[in-house]
Amino acid sequence: MGNLAYPSRFSNHLPPPSIGGTKSAEPEHVHLSYGFPASDLLPIRELNEAANAALQVARVDLLHYSGAQGPVRVKSWVLNRVRKFGLHAEGGNFIPVFGAIQGIDLTARILINPGDEVWVEAPTFFNALQSFRAAGAHIRSFPVDEEGLQVNRVEEALQKASAEGCKLPKFIYVMPTFQNPTGSTLPIGRRRQLAQLAKDYDVYILEDDAYAELSFNGTTLPAVYSFAPERVIYVSTFSKTLGPGLRLGWVIAPEEIIQYMATLSLGSQLNPFTQEIVGELLEHYDFDRQVERLSDRYRSRRDTMIRVLHEELGSEIQVSVPDGGFFIWVTFGEHVDVNAVAPSAHRRGVSFVSGNAFFNDGKGARYLRLCFSHCSEEQIRKGIRSLAEAYYSIYSG
Repeated sequence: MGNLAYPSRFSNHLPPPSIGGTKSAEPEHVHLSYGFPASDLLPIRELNEAANAALQVARVDLLHYSGAQGPVRVKSWVLNRVRKFGLHAEGGNFIPVFGAIQGIDLTARILINPGDEVWVEAPTFFNALQSFRAAGAHIRSFPVDEEGLQVNRVEEALQKASAEGCKLPKFIYVMPTFQNPTGSTLPIGRRRQLAQLAKDYDVYILEDDAYAELSFNGTTLPAVYSFAPERVIYVSTFSKTLGPGLRLGWVIAPEEIIQYMATLSLGSQLNPFTQEIVGELLEHYDFDRQVERLSDRYRSRRDTMIRVLHEELGSEIQVSVPDGGFFIWVTFGEHVDVNAVAPSAHRRGVSFVSGNAFFNDGKGARYLRLCFSHCSEEQIRKGIRSLAEAYYSIYSG
């Protein structure tokens, strides 16, 4: 099992300001910073019907601590659904959480003592970095290329640390599918390699698979978990498919990890009211059709964003072409600092997230992340043109 750090100790630093949002409330502002799903594709009517049905069937039990059958139905549905990604787990390997980020944070609180090593991708999800810092981790970053984490670099570092008697990481955090922010996807060979490293060096993999359902070409790769279930903590969520406001995700992990997470949750059932509604919805809803609708929409918006980026910024940038997910990663020349562009872009009515937020060392000023899932194609065109105007107002040639 390794040395558990329960309960973990947190630093006294105040949390940083929110990343990925904007202060603008102007109705015409284009929020290419928001990592949100398409509002009009969220199942409002179906959730309303499910809520009514749940209230009729579960009645007062729906408002008690443990709920009625909703939590059981959600668990059963998820454990069946994740088989498409190669996960074959039992009920004792599952716990619901308040979105994927709570699963990430619980992992950090359980496994990290101050000063412990955590290894991450560079760039990586900024909220995960915040969680690891709060737990007192020493974070080490490894580069991402067009095929995701460079696992060979991780292997070399593990070999060196082991040979020299240095600390090994408590876990390696990775987003293997449609990574946030780059959109890259780890191929099956690298997934196998990473899983084998976890077994060989007795470290955990924290696998954040929040975007796995949103494949634009219908391809599904086996999760890293499928190759080393005893060494992988798998996190995912309904936030990208049914709506982030549900705050419902899950962790699938070795049973001892799940037991510690349940203890940190003080033994209470996670939001039984929401689980009753979602459990009712999933029994009658065509989830595959929902995923298809989302993927079709996002594929079109991705294509529009890439086309307009090339039209407006041309040779000034390199652009990732993700096969799924929410995001495009834009790379400018080494002389560019996108933070200098941001105020001008904001005045022109568009926001983005600068690359600095995704690197543990705060570097990455030549990069920015754009979200294509939330805005309409018209807003995307308008926003990219405004972004280009802002860029050329600072870097005119």
